Amino acid sequence: MSRDYYDVLGVSREATKDEIKRAYRKLAREYHPDVNPGDKSAEEKLKTINEAYEVLSDDENRARYDQFGHLGQDGGGFGGGGTDFGGFGVGDIFDMFFGNDFTAERRHNAPQQGRDIRVDVSLDFEEAAFGVEKKIRVRRSEQCGVCHGSGAKEGTRPTTCPTCGGTGQTKVSRKTPFGYFQTVHPCDRCGGEGTVIEDPCRECGGKGYMEKKRVINVKIPSGVDSDSRLRVAGEGDAGIRGGSPGDLYVFITVKPHEFFRRRGYDVLYELPITFVQAALGCEVNTPTLDGDIALKIPEGTQSDTVLRLRGKGIEHLQKNTRGDQLVKVKVVTPSNLTEEQKEILRKFDNTCVDANHQVGQKGFFKRVKDAFMG
Repeated sequence: MSRDYYDVLGVSREATKDEIKRAYRKLAREYHPDVNPGDKSAEEKLKTINEAYEVLSDDENRARYDQFGHLGQDGGGFGGGGTDFGGFGVGDIFDMFFGNDFTAERRHNAPQQGRDIRVDVSLDFEEAAFGVEKKIRVRRSEQCGVCHGSGAKEGTRPTTCPTCGGTGQTKVSRKTPFGYFQTVHPCDRCGGEGTVIEDPCRECGGKGYMEKKRVINVKIPSGVDSDSRLRVAGEGDAGIRGGSPGDLYVFITVKPHEFFRRRGYDVLYELPITFVQAALGCEVNTPTLDGDIALKIPEGTQSDTVLRLRGKGIEHLQKNTRGDQLVKVKVVTPSNLTEEQKEILRKFDNTCVDANHQVGQKGFFKRVKDAFMG
């Protein structure tokens, strides 16, 4: 069942034309698609609001509605369903009635900033750790060197568009239920530029800009990691009509290292040593980002022990400090032993009395026995 049009607009049956108009403006603003993007219910509501206003704002239609209600509709509506008024859409009426609150116009011939450019760069582990300067090749839009961006042949200049008078816009008047309104559109002759080029530049074909290959030196700071992003201001595409250029964004990926891994600003490294070196202690060379250095292995070092080399990690971003290198010791069990070596180890094992592993074994088995026996 159709709703009463007075209820739709929220006015009484004695409402004046001005009251009906104010109610319609308020509801149209509330349910406009620009305010409720993708909301189908709001769209349907707006159609009903427009239909109600079309009927009640016209004296003849309103009188027929007051007498016969919805039965007085002719062909499904008093004037076409309220969604279009003589070819003038609801959105156009809304824009003209309320101004540019929701569909603000932008001058087509205003200065426009150039587009940003993205470049992906792959770094070695050491380059990311200490920083590096890279030569980066880009393709970007630059102002034509012959016409200096005007698009006109050398010695000439663009002229004011005779159609729009240099505004870049044309106005069209249309009749609506509210009276005559004007809509503004980009000028068809100049495409919204406000000027026309009678004799285009041969170098750029009248565009005013050309694509160029450039090599840009980019200083990448120490401490960057994969997914780091650097912004180089003003190295993107040139601006249009005097607008500022865009920026260059460098997206970084760091290659994995053969030996090192990264954890924050620390460097992780696994150092293999023999059983004898771990038992007796020793001094071995270990690689770092600065080259090999001597590392002292304490006597009796167990496998998975982590030793710290302070200041041998990765430089912090924008700080004059470095992380550490963490050396994880891995005791390597010998394989393919000769009979003589095996015999030596058996003799060694026999000398490891309670002071070593046998005490641990007995204690372990005793705890297991106690757990089961109670």
